[in-house]
Amino acid sequence: MRRIAAVTALLLAATPLAAQTVVPAPRVKFIHAGALLAKPGEAPRGPSTIVVRNGKVAEVRDGFAAPEAGAELIDLKDRFVLPGLVDMHVHLWGIGGDPLRERLTALNRDDADDMMYAVANARVTLDAGFTTVRDLGGNARGMRALREGVERGAIAGPTIVNAGTAISVSGGHADGTNGVAAEFADALHQHQINTCDGPDDCRRAVRQQVALGAQVIKYMSTGGVLSNVSGGLGRAMTDEEMKAIVDTAHGLGRKVATHSHAAAGTKAAIAAGVDTIDHGTFLDDEAIRMMKASGTWLVPTMMAPAAALEFARAGLLPPATIPKAEEAAAAAFTSHSEAFAAGVKVAYGTDTGVSKHGDNAKEFALMVKAGMTPAQALRAATINAAEALGRSSAIGTIEPGKDADIIAVAGSPLEDVTRMERVEFVMRHGVVHKASGKRQGFPAD
Repeated sequence: MRRIAAVTALLLAATPLAAQTVVPAPRVKFIHAGALLAKPGEAPRGPSTIVVRNGKVAEVRDGFAAPEAGAELIDLKDRFVLPGLVDMHVHLWGIGGDPLRERLTALNRDDADDMMYAVANARVTLDAGFTTVRDLGGNARGMRALREGVERGAIAGPTIVNAGTAISVSGGHADGTNGVAAEFADALHQHQINTCDGPDDCRRAVRQQVALGAQVIKYMSTGGVLSNVSGGLGRAMTDEEMKAIVDTAHGLGRKVATHSHAAAGTKAAIAAGVDTIDHGTFLDDEAIRMMKASGTWLVPTMMAPAAALEFARAGLLPPATIPKAEEAAAAAFTSHSEAFAAGVKVAYGTDTGVSKHGDNAKEFALMVKAGMTPAQALRAATINAAEALGRSSAIGTIEPGKDADIIAVAGSPLEDVTRMERVEFVMRHGVVHKASGKRQGFPAD
């Protein structure tokens, strides 16, 4: 028996900790909320207690319940508490927000340098109260690694749903060889797998982005403001190319977002079955009717045109972008106002990376100016965005079984939506990252 006991002790000592059967004590937090908007779009609750167990919401109780033995108490009695926000259109890898002139001209920076910017951008985005983002264009392998680093707890950031590199026709908005001298264009083209011409080639491009870790697919229906393309902001892809992209992505279980400015590109994308129209700068009556009939989501990114115009006029973008930026900025507000009034489904998105990382919440005031109520704008950034992502079972509201993604502000944003620009408390998956307006040490639990 002594021999058996000795052997057993040796085996246990040699077994990695992760493989042993010791079950850690539950991590329990009681949050006392002065006001709680558990389900945006509904009336807020008064004093409430949120019980968090192992990163999930376990209970929501009326009043301030006494914490159980061993639980941590988080006092937000003087704060307005609501679900973590979702931004459906960011670029953590950076296309702006970092000095554009440096990004366009530097030859001594590579993916490792850009990853450092992405890590920092993820942190400031989380600090702003955005606990989930859909990243719609960055280095495919890098964004997959960043996403997994956040999930492992190695770095602080929001949950990332990543698209990899956007798919484009040759000469389109995401063709990295546009405007580049021939000798450099040839070198770039050898490493570029996101461009495609014809439906079969576009199927190949989708499959390759998925193989690199893309959880969602983005493609370019039209030209864009920040690139030198011959078609300006007009339609770029054929019906067959768009249909090949959407069908292939859906077949692989991926939703599809499209960058689209011109109405012709938007209508073709809706007909192809795209899930979200991002930007939707030049919507006409027919496009709005089609979006309503098909249930296609609009991600308006109202901050982007003004930010792009500011960069262009400051000389940080090629001269050809200035008239496009001016045209987009002038048209976007009217298009979005008409879409809101018509009842098009709207999910919150900013195109952050064109605008400054961490300023994501400034989109709320623009949406309200365009005709939304603060309640509708908040719903767009929570319940609607969760639905558009296909993640309603995990995020978007504060109720039992969902991720404990919780934020708080001082005062009701239903009365003044700009209060969302000053988030004072951030919890993601039960871990507090910001409290009393100050960043917490990481990891923090």
